[in-house]
Amino acid sequence: MDQVLTKHPLGPRLRVFLADDHPIVLSGMKMLVAEAPELELVGEANDGPKALRRAIELRPDVAVFDLSMPGMNGIDVTEKYLDAIPKARVLVLSVHEDGAYLRRLLKLGVGGYILKRSATDELIRGIHAVASGGLYLDPAIAGRAIGRGVQKVSIDSETSPISELSTRELEVLRLASVGHSNKVISAKLQVGSKSVETYKARAMDKLGFTNRVELIRFALSMGWLESAEP
Repeated sequence: MDQVLTKHPLGPRLRVFLADDHPIVLSGMKMLVAEAPELELVGEANDGPKALRRAIELRPDVAVFDLSMPGMNGIDVTEKYLDAIPKARVLVLSVHEDGAYLRRLLKLGVGGYILKRSATDELIRGIHAVASGGLYLDPAIAGRAIGRGVQKVSIDSETSPISELSTRELEVLRLASVGHSNKVISAKLQVGSKSVETYKARAMDKLGFTNRVELIRFALSMGWLESAEP
């Protein structure tokens, strides 16, 4: 059956799917979503196979998967889900601070990674960032996980690729790297959304970036994520 978007005074609500095998954690996430009037919980699951099946059936705006679930772990669920729905948006919840998990998930195309201990503060912001097409990484793990071995980039270096970027391209790239949507960037910089997309595309092309992982590595090397506001 087709899902119908529920509307509230500010427009259609974001449809969210939650999957976690721990009842207390799942209950807590449901409460957080219920308290956000702009979000709508459309389904839940407590194991991997059910999470995969239900997420494919419901096609939520954002699917939140626990990394460790019985029957099928969150990495496998995410991989199969994105194979079935390539444009789906996924946020992964985990107790693991090992950067290897995060790097693997980023390669699969997830939009967010949040530690369970940070969920109370980070979950809703993460859902919004992922829904808007941004990338949201738990501040406690982002730099350590992706920044390993990354050299600091000097903006003043004539030989650095960043010297080829215009001031506006650099501003747009910085805001995009911390998870802001084109609409938000447009409002912050007071330029049109189409212009934002153009600046971002030019900057990515000049730096030779083809995906979000490369952009985030660059953002970490610039120190943008260390001082970024959610």
